[in-house]
Amino acid sequence: MPRLTTAQALVRFITAQQVERDGARTRFFAGCLGIFGHGNVAGLGEALLAHERELPYYLARNEQAMVHTAAAFARERQRLATLVCTTSIGPGATNLVTGAAAATINRLPVLLLPGDTFATRRPHPVLQQLEQPWAGDVSVNDCLRPVSRYFDRLQRPEQLAGAALEAMRVLTDPADTGAVTLCLPQDVQAEAHDFPDELFAPRVWAIRRPLPDPDALAEAVDAIRSARRPLIVAGGGVIHAGASEALQRFSEHTGIPVAETQAGKGSVRFDAPGALGGIGATGTSAANRIAARADLVIGIGTRWSDFTTASRTAFAAPDVRFVNVNVAAMDAAKMAGLALQGDARATLEALDAALVGHRVADTYRDEVARLAVEWGREVERLYASGDGAPATQAAIIGAVEAAADPQDVVVAAAGSVPGDLHKLWRTRRPGSYHVEYGYSTMGYEIAGGLGVKLAAPHREVFVLVGDGSFLMLSSEIATAVQERLALTIVLIENRGFASIGALSRSVGTDGFGTRYRVRGADGLTLDAAGEATDRRLPIDLGATAASLGATVLRARSVRELRAMLQQARALDGVVVVAIEADRYRGVPSYDAWWDVPVAEVSERDAVVRARRQYVEARKRQRDHLAPARRAAT
Repeated sequence: MPRLTTAQALVRFITAQQVERDGARTRFFAGCLGIFGHGNVAGLGEALLAHERELPYYLARNEQAMVHTAAAFARERQRLATLVCTTSIGPGATNLVTGAAAATINRLPVLLLPGDTFATRRPHPVLQQLEQPWAGDVSVNDCLRPVSRYFDRLQRPEQLAGAALEAMRVLTDPADTGAVTLCLPQDVQAEAHDFPDELFAPRVWAIRRPLPDPDALAEAVDAIRSARRPLIVAGGGVIHAGASEALQRFSEHTGIPVAETQAGKGSVRFDAPGALGGIGATGTSAANRIAARADLVIGIGTRWSDFTTASRTAFAAPDVRFVNVNVAAMDAAKMAGLALQGDARATLEALDAALVGHRVADTYRDEVARLAVEWGREVERLYASGDGAPATQAAIIGAVEAAADPQDVVVAAAGSVPGDLHKLWRTRRPGSYHVEYGYSTMGYEIAGGLGVKLAAPHREVFVLVGDGSFLMLSSEIATAVQERLALTIVLIENRGFASIGALSRSVGTDGFGTRYRVRGADGLTLDAAGEATDRRLPIDLGATAASLGATVLRARSVRELRAMLQQARALDGVVVVAIEADRYRGVPSYDAWWDVPVAEVSERDAVVRARRQYVEARKRQRDHLAPARRAAT
């Protein structure tokens, strides 16, 4: 029984954890991101120093960013590996909250180890401690409870074994994973204890592929056989389960077309038979037109967000029914669907075997193929539409796609870029499309690109980030430079928040509060000066990137952007290519709608008009309550 501090024992435990899926075994924790302070430097810092070969330590610059990096790493590794994140108590710990929420919403495993106040409470209160008059055992770390899938505070060294095993149970559970938080009081970290040898033995956590209930599977087969216009909606669960090939085979054998959510984009090749691209509020015309008349929708690994369903307007057929393949019971039961709770790949293989010889009608397949060809022409039109100055965002995306090889990865998150990527980007390999849209977190992009590169150093990573997100969290450029990692960051400058600016105009408020401008002499932020050059903020984001160690290239047109992207591939380290984009020329919505309530009363005529349109659009919404199977009698 080795005598170790709690921190030493925890680090030893972490280095011994492995996962196994389909006979392949790997270490679960690939490193630790951290920022040291008085709450973790003496305990965890000392323990990590002794194990840096087994658990590399990465000095981060921002605590929120380090969680984004860990989550992106886990997603790139199909949740079979992740990174640890450690902070001090205080602002470092509370900075974790946004990243933890994004990881949990996206069902990505990350282990958070924030320091905490003294368990003994002898030096009380300590620096950065939040005191509550109604509870003595609360610290700022309790902010992490609602955004964690598992939360514990180790008040004694003896609690470590149970808490660590519970943490691993959640982190490796495909249905229940997310952020896991183990709070470590400063004194407990450094306290020694005789820990059992068994705690540090290599431990393998098997990732199973459970099958749904046989009766439910049989009912799903009957539903598919009887459907005339079935549609598959592929979500992130397809990617996480490594089910892309199984999905492609199933679609080809049955002729059932495939539309993709943001998290599921890349589940099938863009040019595969039946591939319709993105669906919903940011979907393609092909996917949304097929969805509108589908009589059976087979959701695979999707949680049916409002963007996927176009706020419950996408699936308009009066007799539409749903079948949900999902490892999580909560998601399998949504849309009043027939729940097939199980692994995506195993379930697709079972359905494929049960449906041998079944194919949809030739007329339906022909319709799907025609719409896919029409959409391909629309993509080409948009890619070629903005070679002037400023360039359209669609043309910028087209230039990046042309520069990327099939195995390269595009990373994005908030703003208008994810919606345009979901519609336009033509994926060729699973994992090549990495957009955080479960939480749509501004600031995720560069940190996420860093995580992807750490997880897959052999793949080129293109990060698309707007000036709004860049200003919120550009610090991890320095971390990428520190780790000698190559990233190509395309900085799209549109002088503000273009996405919310467009939304603001659509609800009648004229882009209020969304442009980067010097306040006018009249004291107002919105006036007749409009986009006058002398009102623009005198900021140089390229200079900011250069100060963090990046090589900066400035493109004045899409033509220059294409050349500079090729140049970036030949350069080492972080390369930022900055280009100005037209904030007003966007990509159409293609028969889709998103529910954003408009003020019911207003003195602005534009708002009154927008409200009338909103009320009319809401008439298309519907609740999907009809069961996918016959009710028991």
